[in-house]
Amino acid sequence: MFNLITAKFLLDYVDTGFDAPKVESILGKYHRSYAIWERFRLKRLRQREFCYVLGPFQKPTLIVEPPETIVVETEDAFGGKIKTEKDLPTPDRVALPFVNPQTGPIYVKGARKGDTLIVHIKDIKPASDQGATCLVPYFGGLTSTTYTRLLNAPLPTRTKICPIRDGKVYFSDKIVLPLEPIIGTIGVSPEVEAVSSLTPGMHGGNMDCPDVCIGNKLFLPVFVEGALLYLGDVHAVQGDGELCGVAVEVPAECTLTIDLIKGKTITWPRIESPDYIMTVGSCKPMEDAIRIAFTELVLWLEREYGFNLWDAYQLCTQVAKVRLAQMVNPLYTMVAKFPKKHLPSG
Repeated sequence: MFNLITAKFLLDYVDTGFDAPKVESILGKYHRSYAIWERFRLKRLRQREFCYVLGPFQKPTLIVEPPETIVVETEDAFGGKIKTEKDLPTPDRVALPFVNPQTGPIYVKGARKGDTLIVHIKDIKPASDQGATCLVPYFGGLTSTTYTRLLNAPLPTRTKICPIRDGKVYFSDKIVLPLEPIIGTIGVSPEVEAVSSLTPGMHGGNMDCPDVCIGNKLFLPVFVEGALLYLGDVHAVQGDGELCGVAVEVPAECTLTIDLIKGKTITWPRIESPDYIMTVGSCKPMEDAIRIAFTELVLWLEREYGFNLWDAYQLCTQVAKVRLAQMVNPLYTMVAKFPKKHLPSG
């Protein structure tokens, strides 16, 4: 198919007589053809049964050979059980901990303990024309929870459906938000345990980090043979902190390029964007999460960019940025960012 498209493009290109508007027209036409061809030639992972833990005990559902680009379909955080505002997140419908269904695990050929897995997020497409955000009893940043016990009564159950169209999320008729999809939960298998898909950690997991988005690269430590990558819980949009605990949740189609760095060991997840390198820490209390993130960032600057340790520490004091990814999960997630413009050239 690729060769046929190429041959037809060359014939049409000659027939334009090199007229600029005609050339532009056929370029657009064949760009779309290549995009369709590219999409259908990729491996696609679609599951009917999902995982609610990230661990080494599940049979792989897909095998990839890095570097390889794949398409992964994910279910929304509620397992598709909330479609209207009458569908409340009550225990009979949304039963914790059976939320955040995960697609996978994906077995990465050649991955061994001590390697680093790279997930380059090429695209995230919501697979629905709407998303749902809810208030869930005993869950969220400003309420009593299972882990933050108080005498307060639970917040009322509430569902808000947000239409999605033309690259926008309609929170209401008057409040329109940009569509900025992220992968809320993505991680690898820990070495000897299975961790709830609600919980973040060294393996990644439910970080709910807005920087796990289109165009960025996520780096994850490998603990087991094949890495065993899981993902799900895509958000159409989410603010820092994910304050009420539920972003605009959507099913999605994620296009990812999976790659591997052999023999390179990292301790916690890292992210790279066009402008920043970032480190992720998840812990309670929150100050320990940011200490993890900043310690990892300073050590990264020393070991891989040639900074003196104390120069890196003091420079971060002047130029680093901090993001509170989420403050609602069993462990909180913080991100420390360092501007690439201050990295040594070359």
